Amino acid sequence: MKERTVTIYDISEKAGVSIATVSRVLNNSSNVSDNTRKKVMAAIKETGYTPNAFARGLGLNTMKTIGILTADSSDLYLAKAIYYFEEELRANGYDSLLCCTGYELKDKKAAIDLLISKKVDGIIFVGSHFVYPDACDNKYIINASEKVPVMLLNAEVEGDNIYCVSSDDHDSVYRATRKLVESGFRDVLYFYNANSYSAHLKERGFRDAMEDSGIKVTERQFQYFDGSNEDVHGMSSQLEKTASAGLKFSAVVASDDTLALSAVKYAQSRGYKLPEEFAVIGYNNSMLTNCCDPEITSIDNKVETLCKHLTSILMGVLSGEEMPKKTVFKGEIVEKGTTRLKKD
Repeated sequence: MKERTVTIYDISEKAGVSIATVSRVLNNSSNVSDNTRKKVMAAIKETGYTPNAFARGLGLNTMKTIGILTADSSDLYLAKAIYYFEEELRANGYDSLLCCTGYELKDKKAAIDLLISKKVDGIIFVGSHFVYPDACDNKYIINASEKVPVMLLNAEVEGDNIYCVSSDDHDSVYRATRKLVESGFRDVLYFYNANSYSAHLKERGFRDAMEDSGIKVTERQFQYFDGSNEDVHGMSSQLEKTASAGLKFSAVVASDDTLALSAVKYAQSRGYKLPEEFAVIGYNNSMLTNCCDPEITSIDNKVETLCKHLTSILMGVLSGEEMPKKTVFKGEIVEKGTTRLKKD
């Protein structure tokens, strides 16, 4: 029977350390304690290999495969991110395994177990739905990071082997909302459809902007759509019902472009002139912003930049380099036809 090839995963498991730590030992990094170095070298010795035998390429005959987790690959933002990740990984000589987990915690845990059983070299969590407000619910991410490097896109969890790259969602929504108010729209509605880590930052950005503008908001101004992400008619219908119930609003800040598109449809059905009488700002600056007349002002959260940067950090970690644990990029308001914002 052919003897199974020992991988970096086996050494990390035997020594009780992460893959990144094994790589640091093999690359003679100074940022490894003597005790940890001894454990790794002992594990290598027990397998009958020497460090030099492991140090081909990125070391230890890795599987050259990265696991990618996403809650919903049909989501425009998440699908775009997956495309960029796979493109960058291929350029670096890596394959990828994609798992679409849905939104249940148990399914996310099962997907991680599957990827780790396939001996992937690292795991990328695409989107903020994987991070929970209760730290105990994030233990499954910490556990995964004890086996392989964990990369979080647009979310944050602290851990020794966890790396986070995100867009400043709070700042982006805050600036967009302030600009709407400064342009004359004070009765602004916030329209959202998620309760993720990113969604909470966006909501807080809206609240803070309204408060800092001296405008008191009620909970009715926070409209949550609890339906399909593709049900544009259902979204616009909810806005119609909200207005018919007596809530006055002449502008909408939406947490994604699908919701923004529905707000445009609502305004047009009521005969409002955009952007003179009604204003809309979306989020993600996706292709949907160009699919109506007028085109939709939206926040570009730099998804391509985020994905490329996160991949470069992962490659550095697997090479045994010291990499930044947290990087935050600033979003950009891309003004089109649904606003006439006051210039800075």
